Amino acid sequence: MIILWMKKELEALDHASMERRLRTHVPITENPGYVMHGGRALLDLSSNDYLGLAQHPAIIEAMRDALLKEGAGAGASRLVTGNRQPYAQLEKALAEWQNCDAALVFANGYTANVGVISALVGRGDVVFSDQFNHASIVDGIILSRAEHARYRHNDIEHLRALLHKFRDKRRKLIVTDAVFSMDGDQARLLDLIALKREYNALLMVDEAHSGGVYGSRGEGLISALGVTSNVDIHMGTLSKSFGIYGAYVCANEMLIRWLLNKARPLIYSTALPPSLIAGAAQALKLIQTEHWRRERLFAASKFFRSSLCDAGFNIGNGDSPIVPLILEHNHKALLFSSALETEGIAAIAIRPPTVPEGTARIRFSLSAAHSLEELTDAVTKICRLGLQLGVLESCRQN
Repeated sequence: MIILWMKKELEALDHASMERRLRTHVPITENPGYVMHGGRALLDLSSNDYLGLAQHPAIIEAMRDALLKEGAGAGASRLVTGNRQPYAQLEKALAEWQNCDAALVFANGYTANVGVISALVGRGDVVFSDQFNHASIVDGIILSRAEHARYRHNDIEHLRALLHKFRDKRRKLIVTDAVFSMDGDQARLLDLIALKREYNALLMVDEAHSGGVYGSRGEGLISALGVTSNVDIHMGTLSKSFGIYGAYVCANEMLIRWLLNKARPLIYSTALPPSLIAGAAQALKLIQTEHWRRERLFAASKFFRSSLCDAGFNIGNGDSPIVPLILEHNHKALLFSSALETEGIAAIAIRPPTVPEGTARIRFSLSAAHSLEELTDAVTKICRLGLQLGVLESCRQN
């Protein structure tokens, strides 16, 4: 049976170049930073494997050992019989790394954000959220049934006005990404901290795209700015810089105890397999000790950003490994992505609703696995395609 309304809406999505389809990419273990697609090796400029750890032998070995010792799965939620010893060890290490009292591991960043927000606020409360925050934050606010006060991206005065408007609400929570996933720029954390103090609000920061990247030991942007004690809830993921899967929340001990009793995604989900936890613990050691990965990543980001900016592309602001090439139109973004693949580059088109209407883009995402020579070649190809597809009038290269 064909559901007619669904068929029509899918046709409309396809006509607007907005329908999504799955594509299979196979990692090339002996050549990190590349994937196989359609029988060809492509330079992977879309992965969130910022530090190039996803294929690290020590992580794979730790996961293999845990798999043989602990088995394939946890078998139950953590509050039943799924809480294995590797969890306690990882959470202790995460808390020490973030200089916090305690930590709690979740299945992934989505469930962490949904679980934390819905556990902290409800009807009669209000959440202040940056317009460019990740969808998981938005969904957490919706599920919490709290009032959603969305402020314009990084607009501190707009946030101040909203805080004043809702100053009499029972509980107030400010939530922001540290580094915004589609634009690569940073939240104004120092200003947010000042406002949360002024209006007696809680502050939650999502370090999904900054954890492992910033800080002397990869702790993230909060630590790099020296404001760890001023952030109430610190969320991060194990699926990007860690190269594994999962998420964590660091906070004071009482808040972690509260989440253990109130965060529904944690309570009602089977625990992550112990092998993943063991892999994340090994990745954490590498993040803290292999500083060269961050140094190489920032050098790559600086070169790639400056090269595309000098060529005349619209890439926004920031210093992160996320470099958005704004193309505006959905069809143009798809065309550019397809042309890049022909040139041996995997760089995926990002379209609404992931980004606002009229801001379709190629979201380049760099990794410590990429060499300067590979990125130089990629920039040359991107510039050539920019000219061929009418994105650039001229291409100025150093």
